[in-house]
Amino acid sequence: MVELLSLFMIGIALSMDTFSLSLSIGTLKINSAKIFQIAIIVGIMHFIMPLIGLFLGKQILKVILINPNYLVSFILIFLAVMMIKDLNNEQSESIDLKLIGVLLFALSVSFDSFTTGIGLKALTDNALIASWIFSTCSFIFTFLGLIIGKYSQEKLGKYATIMGIILLFIVAISHLFK
Repeated sequence: MVELLSLFMIGIALSMDTFSLSLSIGTLKINSAKIFQIAIIVGIMHFIMPLIGLFLGKQILKVILINPNYLVSFILIFLAVMMIKDLNNEQSESIDLKLIGVLLFALSVSFDSFTTGIGLKALTDNALIASWIFSTCSFIFTFLGLIIGKYSQEKLGKYATIMGIILLFIVAISHLFK
């Protein structure tokens, strides 16, 4: 029971950056189907990344000579710049996030799950249950963040999008100094 509670607490902690960035992405005018798609893909990535971290993490970090935080920062800055571009277009129709953008978003918010996977053996002997818990938490927090972001966009307009862009830049910069 204590192990499951610990895994749920870790799952919630891993989902906090997902939630905050989902608030930003939610300010884009995206439809409900896209919100569900994004949440599902983020959930899947939070299932896969700890397992990859568990089995390959140390070897991958020896081969790739880049700090993962720099990669996350680059992806988040890229998303913020794309949001600025879309903000300046002043179009009222929905913005269709392409699959590659959704995958980059999901990858950027699941890097911490990858690093958690490296030490997962110290937490539990059942990596599949742990990954399922991380996946479920991230799906829920992503979905809620996107919905709240969408609601705030409807009520606050461009100001909500600007706040989302600022949040993306803050999280990106914070990853540079980890």
